[in-house]
Amino acid sequence: MKNTPYLLIAIRFLLAPVIFFLAYLKGEESRFLILTLMFIGLLTDIFDGIIARKIGVSTEKLRRLDSQVDLVFWLSLGFATYFLNTELIKIHWLSITVIFIMEALCYIISILKFGKETCTHAWLSKLWGLSLLITFTYLIGFQQTGRAFQLALILGVISHIDVIFIILILPNWQYDVPSCYHAWNIRKGKQRKKTTLFN
Repeated sequence: MKNTPYLLIAIRFLLAPVIFFLAYLKGEESRFLILTLMFIGLLTDIFDGIIARKIGVSTEKLRRLDSQVDLVFWLSLGFATYFLNTELIKIHWLSITVIFIMEALCYIISILKFGKETCTHAWLSKLWGLSLLITFTYLIGFQQTGRAFQLALILGVISHIDVIFIILILPNWQYDVPSCYHAWNIRKGKQRKKTTLFN
C-alpha cells in the first residue's frame, strides 16, 4: 500500500511520452486517445497526494518527485497541443511564452535561494492545473481557445506570482505550502494543520 503513490506517479510519468508521440506520429486520429490519457493522468495526480497523506508517506522525496513529474506531464500535453493545433498556438505565442518564463523564474529563484527546485503544490497552482485541463480539452478535442484559454493564461500568471512570493517569503525551503499567506505565517513561526485532501 505504501508504494501506491509512487505507482501513480510512475503511471503519469509513462503517460507523458505516450501522449507526446501519439500527437507527433499519429496526429489528428490520436485526439480522443490523448484526451483519455490526460484525464487518467489527472486522476493519478489527484490521488497520489491524497493516498500518500492518508497512509503517512507524504515525504519530501515523494512530493518533489510528484512535482517534477507534473511538469513533464503537462509539458507533454503542451507539445501535443502544439502538434495538433500549430497555427492556433502560434497566434497566442507571446502569452504562452510569458507563462513559460514565469515557470522558469519560479525554479531559478528557488534554486538561487535554497539550492532546490520549487515544490509548493500551492492551491492557486492546483486551480491553474484544472483550468489547463479545460483548456487542453477545448484545444485537443475541439480545436478552440475561447474563454477557457484566456482564463488559463490569467490563472497561470497569478499562480506563478503566488509561488514566487512563497519562495521569497519562506525563511527555509519547504514543500506543500498552500499560498503566500501560509508562507508568511510560517515565517512568523505559526504551524499549519494539514489535511488529507489538501496539502
